[in-house]
Amino acid sequence: MKELKEQLAILKRGAVEIIPEEEFEAKLAKSIKTNKPLIVKAGFDPTAPDLHLGHTVLLRKLRHFSDCGHKVIFLIGDYTGMIGDPTGRSKTRNQLTEEEVRKNAQTYKDQISRILDIKKIEIVFNSKWLSGLDLKDVIELMAKQTVARMIERDDFLKRYKNGDDISMVEFMYPLMQAYDSVALKADIELGGTDQKFNLLLGRTIQKRYSQEGQVILTMPLLEGTDGVEKMSKSFGNYIGIQENSKDMFGKIMSIPDEMIIKYMELLTDIPRQDIKKVQDEMKKGKNPRDVKIELAMEIVSQYYDKATSEKEKENFELLFSKKVVHDDIPVVDLNKEITSWPEQGKTNALNIINAALELTGKKMSNSEIKRKIEEGAISINNEKVKVFSQIYAVEDNMIIKIGKKIFIKHVAL
Repeated sequence: MKELKEQLAILKRGAVEIIPEEEFEAKLAKSIKTNKPLIVKAGFDPTAPDLHLGHTVLLRKLRHFSDCGHKVIFLIGDYTGMIGDPTGRSKTRNQLTEEEVRKNAQTYKDQISRILDIKKIEIVFNSKWLSGLDLKDVIELMAKQTVARMIERDDFLKRYKNGDDISMVEFMYPLMQAYDSVALKADIELGGTDQKFNLLLGRTIQKRYSQEGQVILTMPLLEGTDGVEKMSKSFGNYIGIQENSKDMFGKIMSIPDEMIIKYMELLTDIPRQDIKKVQDEMKKGKNPRDVKIELAMEIVSQYYDKATSEKEKENFELLFSKKVVHDDIPVVDLNKEITSWPEQGKTNALNIINAALELTGKKMSNSEIKRKIEEGAISINNEKVKVFSQIYAVEDNMIIKIGKKIFIKHVAL
């Protein structure tokens, strides 16, 4: 019972749903009693070459299962990747070539070694069994699910009602993902909350092939640095696991304050009681910036080392220090450009931003500045600017940050 409770505490952490939960506990208990590890799979289609922290939510959970002694299978969907997962798509996605998929798959194998112990897991490609299915096998697989049940899927249903195309190939994607579970005889499959339909279909199809149905464990989708959209390279809000330590640290520092606890829960092994303590401290007034520094150090140390995280902390604090002027940050005297002063030594955010850009030879329209403010991409002295009219005292060593790469420092010359 002690070992079961320990495993449950580790494996349930961060999970959104376990379906069915009582079966999950029963499988774990049987595994412990018989000393037979469970087969745990998670599939990743190599549709892009780079993995980001959003992907690591599942990878870290796989590591938890591996650390508990279970057989972890990292499934690379090289065959399904050429079709493309229709989940969340409003139209049929472009199919990848075999060469593109193979190239991306190779990068995945290299990258996951930063999170998983490759010696303790099994890496498989679903082309191993899917490419060998003949027409008779495919027809048999298709016969195990109805169109009525497929069309219940939210994204398919919306497209059907709108009269948008749904290709027959897209119906095949969840069936092939389900067949992966049959081929591997999976006990448990992990996936994001957006994969619930596919995961449950795997459980259904296993039973129709006279196997015991897998248990489903879903993990939340991680929002990116904007705190709104799920982390994705296409949204420009991602933190890559291969990013240099400086960019990784800086991007973590840029996440909205309300995302701190979620990042701690899903991206670190910080004990829950310590996370709760941090949450309580912030409610009592602890500066979220200080907590984000601790979080950034924790994550950077995972992908580099503690010494590197300490260095990036020092660099970040120097960057925003009011006492240090860095050689790589342009220094300007805003007083030479600002002409509108509501009161002595104070002006609005728009005047400061425009003056800083003008003095460094950069161009940006007011509408573009407004858009960046709305995105939370402009800060003055490490505080996000919320509106054009926000008034600031123009003080020596004031730092204006615009986007991810523009830093400008004001010094009265």
